[in-house]
Amino acid sequence: MSVVAARGALLVALLVLWEIVGRASNPLLSVPPSAVLPALRDLLLLRSYPDLPASVLLTQREIAVAYGLAVVVGLACGFALGFNRLIGSAYGPMLAALYAVPAVVWYPSLMLFFGLDAASKIAFGFLLGFFPVTLAVLAGIRQVNPHLVTVARAYGAGPLSVFGRVMVPAMLFTLVAGLRTGLALAVIGVIVGEILGSKRGMGALINHAYGLLRTADYVALVLVTLMLVVGSDVVASLAERRARKWSES
Repeated sequence: MSVVAARGALLVALLVLWEIVGRASNPLLSVPPSAVLPALRDLLLLRSYPDLPASVLLTQREIAVAYGLAVVVGLACGFALGFNRLIGSAYGPMLAALYAVPAVVWYPSLMLFFGLDAASKIAFGFLLGFFPVTLAVLAGIRQVNPHLVTVARAYGAGPLSVFGRVMVPAMLFTLVAGLRTGLALAVIGVIVGEILGSKRGMGALINHAYGLLRTADYVALVLVTLMLVVGSDVVASLAERRARKWSES
């Protein structure tokens, strides 16, 4: 059996199980796929939530800003920690410890400081994406073989040549993995922030449907949001494959 056939069989089995459980459960709390499909159709046709496109665009903008900030600040901090052993030894373990703290505990403080507008959601997405990017850069620099750097310098390579031809290929896999993880967490941070406290965005629509017990609309909105999350991961996966081909060429 091929991988595609196995995945398709698993999907069909899950849908059948969902249909059975949904029909036997309280319709206010659970709905089968046969009830979700009409709700998804009405959602995509802008009948149930006419402001869906604006909400999707707003969430995408917040994710882009949060992830962009996480990448810029994370790369800067990671290189600062990696190239300076004293700073890395002093602050690297602190970052790892802060990364282990459940991120949701920071959101009330961010909401109080930034308010209920987009700034708190962007800050939360940035916070979640910052740590994996920074720690990936730090780990990537530390795994570079120092003998390769010494040999490159012995052959007259300058700092930029050493960085581009020796260090970047050696740390590329770790760096790309950190960037991909940072993107996933930035997406989660923005959407969770919208659900916890926002008047706009996909998270706000999900919270609205859930609060009114519009379960079919709630599931349809979750599916649209899931497509947004999966789409971002697919883009990150394609970038990772291209980086891998570049490093192997």
